[in-house]
Amino acid sequence: MRLLVVTQYFHPEEFPINHVCEALAARVTSVTVLTGQPNYPGGTVFEGFRAAGFGDQTLGKVSILRVPLMPRGKGGGLRLMLNYLSFIASASLFGPLRLRGQSFDAVLVYAPSPLLQAIPAVFIKWLKRAPLSVWVQDLWPESLSATGFVKNRTILSAVERCVRWIYRHTDLVLAQSEEFVAGIARYAPGRPIEVHYNSVAPALIANPQADVGGCPVPALTESTFNVVFAGNLGKAQGLDVVLDAAARLRDNAAIRIFLIGSGSDSDRLAARIRDEGLTNVVMPGRFPYPSMPAIFQHADALLVVLRSDPVLDLTIPSKLGVYLATGRPIIASLNGAGARVVAESGGGRVCAAQDADGLEKAISDMASMAPDERAQMGVRGRDYYARRFEAGKLADDLSLRLSKLSADYRVRGPGK
Repeated sequence: MRLLVVTQYFHPEEFPINHVCEALAARVTSVTVLTGQPNYPGGTVFEGFRAAGFGDQTLGKVSILRVPLMPRGKGGGLRLMLNYLSFIASASLFGPLRLRGQSFDAVLVYAPSPLLQAIPAVFIKWLKRAPLSVWVQDLWPESLSATGFVKNRTILSAVERCVRWIYRHTDLVLAQSEEFVAGIARYAPGRPIEVHYNSVAPALIANPQADVGGCPVPALTESTFNVVFAGNLGKAQGLDVVLDAAARLRDNAAIRIFLIGSGSDSDRLAARIRDEGLTNVVMPGRFPYPSMPAIFQHADALLVVLRSDPVLDLTIPSKLGVYLATGRPIIASLNGAGARVVAESGGGRVCAAQDADGLEKAISDMASMAPDERAQMGVRGRDYYARRFEAGKLADDLSLRLSKLSADYRVRGPGK
């Protein structure tokens, strides 16, 4: 099977689709990725790339074709919207030219925000006469209003119409959690919808007993109970609850909380930590994938947080699979799908989203447990990861789904 993947984000940007494509390339005839110029998360185009450029690269056996786009910049809704729209326009206009002379058996869209990046894939599906599958990571248009990015009802209505149009021309919709299915079905009546989980990049996983090298965060090597949050520091995470819990824990010098990563809320959180004298909270910045196993190895517990919202409650945070794979116990402050996964795994403690008292208690209780009890939590979590989120199993499953989709499409013919 010759597979085309359309995604605004790809290597050297750090997204799960990178390792998914590498795994698929070992299972199908070829994988080609149509993507933009890398600029996430910093907002400026990576060294060696040009915003107005094209370019061909490879990642292992994966062929990468790039189109121009406007970088997302340092923030602001208008600049981000132009970043989204520029990829849609560029991939729609230049994508068919870049793919000229190539044929494909299936097209897959990896669709974190914006889902509208599937628009050029619909055009390419028609040109290449190949079935289209969209792997939904964020529910649109709900995610726009949930994050506060767009509140104008006219704009939201226009986006809803685009989403319905995309789904109408999609042959298979893949949902990242069971809880997503009903939300997708509202806009995709009659379309097949199946659940396909996000897998964990092998580069993020280390044997809990292995020496993964020096820790890039020296404070993590000190003899405190270290609670580590790693990932995007954005509004959707609702990290104020962590600082509220830290304020309640400030008199316990044996516990420290690490917020590792960067995002739109980084500066505000840092200012609050400084202004409130929260010396038990450390913000060391963002680190590349290869550094993460050493960071996780020095964590006594891993923290996942999402703010309370009906849309976000349907999401399994991508970091959750990574956390389970590390073999460390998890503290979860969230509702819905993510809370369900932690509870099912037996790999941690759960409290409600935005419940500072509950989070403070969960951290205190975890710190007071015997090390063997925490270790058993980690073992249960890692076993759950192996059953549900292991990259090889999920790549086998995805390649089979897409092969079946291609075979069925050839039988029934385009447009049927």
